[in-house]
Amino acid sequence: METTSMLNNPGLTFALALATGMIAQALAYHLRIPGIVLLLGAGVALGPDGAGVIRPDTLGPALNILTGFAVAVILFEGGMSLKIQRLRRAQRPIRRLVLLGGLITITGAAITAHYIMGWVWGISILFGTLVMVTGPTVINPLLKRLKVKRSVATVLEAEGVLIDALGAVVAIVALETALGPSHGGPLIWGWHVISRLLFGAVTGALTAILLILLYRVRRLIPEGTENVFTLSIVLALFQGSNILVPESGIAAVTMAGIVIGNHSTYALRELHVFKEELTVMLIGMLFVLLAADVRIADVVGLGLPAVWLVLVLIFIVRPAAVFVGTAFSELLPKERLFIAWIGPRGIVAAAVASIFAVSFSNQGMSGGYELRALVFLVIAATVVFASLTGGLMAGLLGLRRPSNLGWVFMGANALARAMARLFKQDGQEVVFIDSNWDNSKEAENDCTKVIFGNGLQSRYLMRAEVDIRRGAIAVTSNDEVNYLFVQKVREETKEIELFSVLKNDTESLTVEMLHQTGASVAFGHNLDVDLWNRRFKNRQVHLQLWERMAETDGENGGKPLLARYQGTGLIAAVMRRNGKLSPVGDMIRFKGGDTVYFFIFVQESEKAGEYLRKEGWELIEGIDDEAFSTSVCHLS
Repeated sequence: METTSMLNNPGLTFALALATGMIAQALAYHLRIPGIVLLLGAGVALGPDGAGVIRPDTLGPALNILTGFAVAVILFEGGMSLKIQRLRRAQRPIRRLVLLGGLITITGAAITAHYIMGWVWGISILFGTLVMVTGPTVINPLLKRLKVKRSVATVLEAEGVLIDALGAVVAIVALETALGPSHGGPLIWGWHVISRLLFGAVTGALTAILLILLYRVRRLIPEGTENVFTLSIVLALFQGSNILVPESGIAAVTMAGIVIGNHSTYALRELHVFKEELTVMLIGMLFVLLAADVRIADVVGLGLPAVWLVLVLIFIVRPAAVFVGTAFSELLPKERLFIAWIGPRGIVAAAVASIFAVSFSNQGMSGGYELRALVFLVIAATVVFASLTGGLMAGLLGLRRPSNLGWVFMGANALARAMARLFKQDGQEVVFIDSNWDNSKEAENDCTKVIFGNGLQSRYLMRAEVDIRRGAIAVTSNDEVNYLFVQKVREETKEIELFSVLKNDTESLTVEMLHQTGASVAFGHNLDVDLWNRRFKNRQVHLQLWERMAETDGENGGKPLLARYQGTGLIAAVMRRNGKLSPVGDMIRFKGGDTVYFFIFVQESEKAGEYLRKEGWELIEGIDDEAFSTSVCHLS
């Protein structure tokens, strides 16, 4: 009795749901399985039908409030990830997939539920409105793991975010129609959908513009509070919009996220990291709570017809919606086939289905809990199917982007171009990002791909496809910009090698701070980029290839090779170890057999050569008969 009383504690349920959600996602990451699978399993296992320690019913009305706020933050985060430039290139298939494809999904799912499950048309149509959504909570992690082509990923990401907002409003309006069929006809309810979406979109856009203007005024918002300030405004926007025009809040926060995500201010840069972490926490909590609220008996009671319904949704309804929605678009047939193959349902479907179950129960109507059980079965089945077969399908269709493909350089100055030449001669791809017109033009003259823009902004990193690169190297003359660049790249992709030039090791920016981001000091030691740029422009740099003859790099007081050199005219550009050409970082310790390309200032050639020989190196090739050029235009 005492134990039961203790477990009937809403605070305990909330805390356990949060902790369980994070533990399940961490475990799923290490097991390399879809996080939602463990979240749903954990919710059932710890819910009333399992261990009984998580009891959503103890939250009462607060469960719907928590669900609404969590969905608001999740869709705001999803909106922020949508970039207008990418959307414009695929606006036609996205628009038709959301509108026409959504209508086909509702119709197909409703017909399937009516004839396979034997449900009345009213509940069947409600089911159709619930499963029309896909959702960024499951699409985005899946695409990040599969790394499919941008054209395909853009369509799936945009569909997930936009159809969530549309689908939630359509589903709620359909519920209102079912509960109060005497209030108006189809035109009235159609107007309810359009008006709520329009009001939400306008309100969200205006709120986002106001936030952007506030953040452009330095120190108006106290430093360190920008993220929580934005979160508070988003929640207020969601609830306020819902009060003014019922169920318009989802559209409002989605539009706010889109507007903010396509602007850059000093305060909003860290918001991307904050909202991603918060979204992960909220997704875990929601799925655990909502899964715990579903009775196993309701799912089992659906029987074999529910399995047939899921198969029809995956193999007939989804392909029909995609092929009709993307007809006559720029998408290739194989791209359309992959989009049709990937249609997992997410948190919005689960959240709205729970609202439906409660509303039916309050009205004394039957079928609400069976409807919710079927929606959860669809969510679990479609997520598992997409996760297990998505990679295979992408590979068979040739839609996966390569991995570990070359290097992204922040800065296209002479030093960066010289280093890039060595990679290109080795057959590795190089992409420059630079906002300096002269540097960009010089790089183009060297036959190298250049993206003219700010490397601290996500859209330019996406154009450089940083997530498929082997590494990124910051080679500007500004230490702070280099540091911010490696931080930004680390936010975008975790598995990448990072290198950054560092001129001065000061209190404001230290070598240890670079190391904490996972970056190494490029060229093996601190150096002055402007000085080396002048040397290259004046053709005062030679390139020499040396081999390490000793077994290990001799150390003096723990200092690396280049830190011990008494001069400014010797830097290690790149090294080859085990046949692999890589940048040289300050943490590298050379071994016997390593070969290194050194840039040597002509006036220190003899001094540098004597030093390297003394340290156990042997000259393999002295490319010093003429000054080193950065151009590779003569290469095939």
